[in-house]
Amino acid sequence: MELPKDFISKYQRLLATEAEEFLAAFDGPVEKGFRLNPLKENYQAVAYSLAKKAPHVKTGYYGEVSGRSLDHQAGYVYSQDLSAMYVAEVADAKPGEWILDLCAAPGGKSTQLVEAMANQGLLVANEINKKRAAILAENLERSGASNYIVLNESPQNLAKNWGPIFDKIIVDAPCSGEGMFRKDHQATSYWDKDYPAECAKRQKEILKSALELLKPGGKLIYSTCTFAPEEDEQIVAWLLAEYPDLRVLPIKQYPGMDQGRPDWADGNPDLEKTIRLFPHHFKGEGHFVALLEKVGQAVPKKVSKKKGKAKQAKGNLSLEQLELWQAFSQELVGTDLFASADLKLVGDYLYYSPKTWPRLANLRYLRPGLLLGVFKKKRFEPSYTLALALKPSQVKRVLAVSESEWENYVKGNVLTTTSSQQNGWYLLTCQQKGFAFGKKVNQQIKNFFPKALRFY
Repeated sequence: MELPKDFISKYQRLLATEAEEFLAAFDGPVEKGFRLNPLKENYQAVAYSLAKKAPHVKTGYYGEVSGRSLDHQAGYVYSQDLSAMYVAEVADAKPGEWILDLCAAPGGKSTQLVEAMANQGLLVANEINKKRAAILAENLERSGASNYIVLNESPQNLAKNWGPIFDKIIVDAPCSGEGMFRKDHQATSYWDKDYPAECAKRQKEILKSALELLKPGGKLIYSTCTFAPEEDEQIVAWLLAEYPDLRVLPIKQYPGMDQGRPDWADGNPDLEKTIRLFPHHFKGEGHFVALLEKVGQAVPKKVSKKKGKAKQAKGNLSLEQLELWQAFSQELVGTDLFASADLKLVGDYLYYSPKTWPRLANLRYLRPGLLLGVFKKKRFEPSYTLALALKPSQVKRVLAVSESEWENYVKGNVLTTTSSQQNGWYLLTCQQKGFAFGKKVNQQIKNFFPKALRFY
């Protein structure tokens, strides 16, 4: 591929004798990767080969998956660059933590984080670009998680409204994208020698807000998909100089990973604790990862009580709405799926959104929690999101379909059935994997697969 001349000369200077091998790697093959989703039942029962494990990620594998496969549609697999996977792995998300993914789209890191949290605690996934935030929400919904919020906000506004409430914050910062040149040749078209410095200014502003949101004792994971020292070691050096309460923590280094380069910044030896992923050493695209800790005593979570005029629930559920929801829950699983105190009504849409979570009154959100469904005239219609969040083993009303019927259904078609089961809502499964809700009306299964997601 044709690389910018200034890019070539820059890395010839920085990498010296290694530059030739580095630059040649841009014409090499792109190694594909994917992750399995441990939130799903029998999550290793997929159609893809698990013979080639990625050693640096618990659920990572080498290989390519199709977005039009059952395993992908049902949320069992997620296609992700092998280098990008390591960022969330370094975060080491734990059940019960409050974690913020500040620049989260398209969702690879968010889904990896929320899957590790086992539906305990809270993941806030934020993306300032609204179109990209919609893709983020779609990917989180497919994961089957229930403990997340999707926001469309600026980091500054989040800091203004919430303050230091998060145990961990991931900043996979918007960057010059040099690490993506091999995967996306078009990425070279907007690069010039001044671009990394421009990106570094934006990264500093994002990090200022991130640190206002991080609790004392919390961890900041900073990453980019660029090789530029201005956006990598020099940003970490700036953080350490500006914030005396920050310290760099070591990251486990797997074969093919390189240490950060102190000589590309201010010479601070702690920068060797960061990780660089070069395409001529590691089977993934270019990446940089740093793990920092905000020294201090952890304090209880405290969230702003300010009220605002932004989009809010119109109030609690009416008695009729609560009864409709509870009747659906009892019919489907034999119990109330969620406590009524944790239900939130936004317009006619019902969400699982515990009151212990931070307030959203002044913030733009796409999902204030898990979308359960919508109330229509004297009835409740469950969401596709809820179908993917349920495990077939916990559901009483299940209808199994063949793979050809699954293909028919995700294209938007009505299915016929010989089942003698009573009419009503059913979780549809294929190969024991829940993939959508269907409504049985006599010998037909009415199609409720989202129109925007259908396989045309």
